Amino acid sequence: MEQSIPKQSGVAFRLAKGDILKVIDPHGEQVSDMVCFNAHDFKEKISGGKTFDFEASILITKGNRLWSNRSRPLMKILEDTNGRNDFLLAPCSPETFEIMYDHKGYHPSCFENLYTNLKPFGIEPDDIPTAFNIFMNVRFDQNGKLTVAAPTSTAGDYVLLEALEDLVVGLTACSAPDSNNGSFKPIHYEITSKDA
Repeated sequence: MEQSIPKQSGVAFRLAKGDILKVIDPHGEQVSDMVCFNAHDFKEKISGGKTFDFEASILITKGNRLWSNRSRPLMKILEDTNGRNDFLLAPCSPETFEIMYDHKGYHPSCFENLYTNLKPFGIEPDDIPTAFNIFMNVRFDQNGKLTVAAPTSTAGDYVLLEALEDLVVGLTACSAPDSNNGSFKPIHYEITSKDA
């Protein structure tokens, strides 16, 4: 059954090996930060660096696997209707809004939404790795200068991921204005059990 993550919030859940996770952008131009951990040992978690190493690309999409810090594949991307995701930038945090947006006071963030939803599983803030930023459109020029452009995702675009191990997953509807073309919308997701 399709479920909704309200704008600027997050969820966490377990996936069994073989389960399929579908992450959907219901309205378009909305990023979803995703992290995952080995459900039996939280010290093993998703790694952008290892994924870049073993997939030999910084543009991760259909057919690529998401690797762990222990050089094991944790998920495989089965389908990706948008085809543009980011694995370079860290989840937005309170400091993101202070430093990059000159924002004073409280602002929701993916970092907070990840660690608060993962806390019941025993995962602490310092355990949160760089997220796989689904639908995020990070651009880079020939000198390596990074810019964040509006997502190219449109209403109904989705990414389909297979769990290659038993996992705990954190998923957000991103809270950073630049990542979402200046507005905030929900993210939908659906889990299909391997036993279904």
